[in-house]
Amino acid sequence: MTEDGKCEVMATALGRIPSGVFILVVGDGNERRTGLLASWVQQAAFEPAQITVAVNKSRYILDWLTPGAPVTLNQVQKKDPQLFRHFGKGFEPDAEAFAGVDWEAGENGLPRLKAALTTLEGTVENSLDSGDHRIVLITVSTAVVHHDPAETEPFVHLRRNGFSY
Repeated sequence: MTEDGKCEVMATALGRIPSGVFILVVGDGNERRTGLLASWVQQAAFEPAQITVAVNKSRYILDWLTPGAPVTLNQVQKKDPQLFRHFGKGFEPDAEAFAGVDWEAGENGLPRLKAALTTLEGTVENSLDSGDHRIVLITVSTAVVHHDPAETEPFVHLRRNGFSY
């Protein structure tokens, strides 16, 4: 098999790793806040409850994801008509990312998106470099279920090519 053939096989295999779709919400510690479509999210620990989120190093929100920073992670529902499209386009730092989105303030003051299946609130514990992404470790302090899990399903993402979104 050629190198190109190996690369194609690896791209296909990596793309078949399922991942949930979430909206990561973070603020800059002042008045600005934003939401980012995130699909590389994984539970990392039971006690304390912790999750990891991989964020591309080109994203400005990495400057906001410092130890102690509050975050919310909103789980997108399968066949979601709004959140995926709205947050998938991305936002500049001063843009109002939540205009037209129904939300309520969480315990940490950041938006909990009402269309989400669930919301996890927490704080950034630490992070580490991982190739072209940064892995952010978040300790979860609060969870909210917005919609009955027996009646809804999470949005699960599979990619055609494991080397791109």
